[in-house]
Amino acid sequence: MPTVDFTLRWADGTEQRCQSPSTAIERFLAEGATYPHEELLRRADDGLAAASRRVVEVYGMACTAASAQRDAIRASVRPGPVTVTRLHRTPRRVRFPAPPRLDGHHEVVVIGGGQAGLAVSHGLLERGVDHVVLERDRVLHNWRDARWDAFSLVTPNWQCHLPGHPYRGDDPDGFMVKDEILAYVEPYAHGKPVYEGVTVHAVKPGFTIETSHGTLTADQVVLAVGGYHVPRVPYPALGGLHSDRYRNPDALPDGPVLVVGTGQSGAQIAEDLHLAGREVHLAVGTAPRVARFYRGRDCVAWLHDMGHYDMPVTEHPQGKGARHEANHYVTGRGGGHDLDLRAFAREGMHLHGRLTHVQDGTLHFAGDLEANLDAADATMERIKDAIDRHIAAHGLDAPTEPRYVPVWRPPTDGSGTLDASAVSTIVWATGFRSDWSFVHVPDAFDADGHPEHLRGVTDEPGLYFVGLPWLHTWGSGRFAGIARDAEHLAGVIGARAARPQAA
Repeated sequence: MPTVDFTLRWADGTEQRCQSPSTAIERFLAEGATYPHEELLRRADDGLAAASRRVVEVYGMACTAASAQRDAIRASVRPGPVTVTRLHRTPRRVRFPAPPRLDGHHEVVVIGGGQAGLAVSHGLLERGVDHVVLERDRVLHNWRDARWDAFSLVTPNWQCHLPGHPYRGDDPDGFMVKDEILAYVEPYAHGKPVYEGVTVHAVKPGFTIETSHGTLTADQVVLAVGGYHVPRVPYPALGGLHSDRYRNPDALPDGPVLVVGTGQSGAQIAEDLHLAGREVHLAVGTAPRVARFYRGRDCVAWLHDMGHYDMPVTEHPQGKGARHEANHYVTGRGGGHDLDLRAFAREGMHLHGRLTHVQDGTLHFAGDLEANLDAADATMERIKDAIDRHIAAHGLDAPTEPRYVPVWRPPTDGSGTLDASAVSTIVWATGFRSDWSFVHVPDAFDADGHPEHLRGVTDEPGLYFVGLPWLHTWGSGRFAGIARDAEHLAGVIGARAARPQAA
């Protein structure tokens, strides 16, 4: 079983490296969280005891390492706040090991071993194109290590149709949870030329690919690393953890929690905490929302039939600007339902406007709470209007449904302040920024540093992107559109690879 390395920074600045013999510790500690030292000791005791019990369950023998680690922590205790600066699973055996040294030439190098990179690899294998897939961590690392425990897809399972690997489960209208997603995608890597544990340091014109295992050259390169690279934490001095480090409510320090941001992650994490009985403050942003079901069907199914997922970004009213818009918040949890922040407030969640700035440890919120809630609801209702028009235009038999009526109105405009000391921790659901600094090919980016392409094909001959939001359509960054994008790129790459031979 994987062990978990974690580092404690005591109040005097001393750091202590620790290890748990199982992942059970993740239910008690969170990376980035700060605990009073008494609470840290209790949590470490309970977490290491749980880890020891897990070892007994698996191997049938007691674990002395856990008790020794507990004693070492107690011997090192310093009064005051303690921060878990690192909590990281030790990787299991690498399934696709790279040779000690990588060199030589390939027709294509695919950088990134997630579902997008694997889908392109599938198309290249079908066309007999020589290539290799380089993955920095393990295949599907983000699905495994950057999602919370209760995570589920927000799109129905029937939209999961990787090339040559459609969803074959018995719940097409359901929403796979994290372990089910891994079970669906992990077999897709087998039979593909994947190397795990290879970090790409630089992609240079030509193409020269400098890696942690040596230098390769290629005629073509596919960048399949997504666009969410570096977590945004606007006020790191306040501490807390980014949403990609959040795992479960129990691991957070005791006391109220502030969640900043109401995109998909922020809204779902706020619900996760709320359902666990935690006191939650939520800074509400401008993300829109969508109903889970309307007039007898999942809204995704209606939008699919309406061709919404087929609309190219070039035809979107916002054009390329759509690539920077927040996704609509909704959830697939427990079979799927709406995320209604007003209902959470009615049940005791504290809603604030957007977080505008922090001064002397005090958080300041904008007076836009009601406007943001109204705008999110209005987007949901506009989608329902479009569904109504589709039903009427095609004469479809669908049950009628009353429209949403707000269940709560904020008593204030959401402005005001909150002392950071009033909450035990902050979850920053504030998104990510891209970091393309390793790609030394200027023609692949616009003046603002964003990828510049048409359906993933850049102006630099032989360089491609895949797996980005709105690469071509709304589904491009999701399972729904990967097959189409990967097939298109594999065709372009295959045609280019064949030209020298044809000449």
